[in-house]
Amino acid sequence: MARTPLTGPSVWEGKDIKDSTRWIRRLTPGHVAELEAALAAVKTRPWQEIRREDFPLPTLGALVQDIADELENGCGIMKLKGFPVAGHSEDDLRRMYWGLGTHIGTPVFQNRSGELMRAIRDEGAHVGRTYGETKDQKGGTFLSSYARTLTNGGLRFHTDRTDVVGLLCVRQAQKGGVSTLASTPAIHNAMLARRPDLLDALFTDYWRSRFGEEGTVKDGEGTRKATAYPLPIFGVRDGKFTSHYSLTFIEAAQMAPDVPKLSAAQKEAIDMLMATAQELCFEMTLEPGDLQLINSHVTYHGRTPFEDDASSGHDRLLLRLWLTMANNRPLPEGHEVLWRSIEAGMPRGGIAQVAL
Repeated sequence: MARTPLTGPSVWEGKDIKDSTRWIRRLTPGHVAELEAALAAVKTRPWQEIRREDFPLPTLGALVQDIADELENGCGIMKLKGFPVAGHSEDDLRRMYWGLGTHIGTPVFQNRSGELMRAIRDEGAHVGRTYGETKDQKGGTFLSSYARTLTNGGLRFHTDRTDVVGLLCVRQAQKGGVSTLASTPAIHNAMLARRPDLLDALFTDYWRSRFGEEGTVKDGEGTRKATAYPLPIFGVRDGKFTSHYSLTFIEAAQMAPDVPKLSAAQKEAIDMLMATAQELCFEMTLEPGDLQLINSHVTYHGRTPFEDDASSGHDRLLLRLWLTMANNRPLPEGHEVLWRSIEAGMPRGGIAQVAL
């Protein structure tokens, strides 16, 4: 089919947007006081039991609406500065972050055991045994996507299974751990201009594995769901673009004997996709108190490797929320296999829970 360039503020190149302030917002002293007051009222409550109505933020409404609009209809990325991380325990930070998160969107599950907020830190050598590992064709260790997040290694450009990813920086590493972001509509346009044949390949089905996510979930009739599923990397519906991509899930699927193998064009398209993302990206450095919010449909994110130094208080800790948004976009037919709901404004995303 004939494809045309995507337009709008979600189409940006790193060299242009890195010096922009469009994607930066700041909490005022009044906002911080309001967060602290709301926290004081729920300090005895488990954070995951706090509802939006339990955490009133009357003067933050306009800012929250602005953030949601910029994420969906603007550039698709946001950094909210000034979150009060100093002087609070991790439990209280979870209460306050969760409370704010319920005003921005609705949290969804991040793994098959019902986790709603994940501490992103280097958990050490056991992550593969705990969160998923297998052997690749050469006998090496192949970590699940979830396990890779909890190491100090770099992360390739990818998306998460949610409308919006929130990362609150509590502590930063001694070295590295820089966030890298790229606009997927800009990648689309660059590939359209250079290799439209490879762009077409990204609109074809790529098989993905559920390894490390639902894995062996069962459907309502008790039968095992397929451990792999087909989904294009790029899609458009009603003029709204979306990309869902993680090379780890594609690589895991390719190790299964019954999964169709990638075509030569699909492999070349992935190579160009990754090279173009690197070309068009920029680095967003997060400092303690920074909250990064990104729209997964129009943004790839990655991370550089990092080194911790706990003795100096530089052991990297980010708290992650996955949010489904009330103003989210429609998704193409066929995306139900991943998102469950594809209509605009409907709750969706997250990881399906395993029936015990």
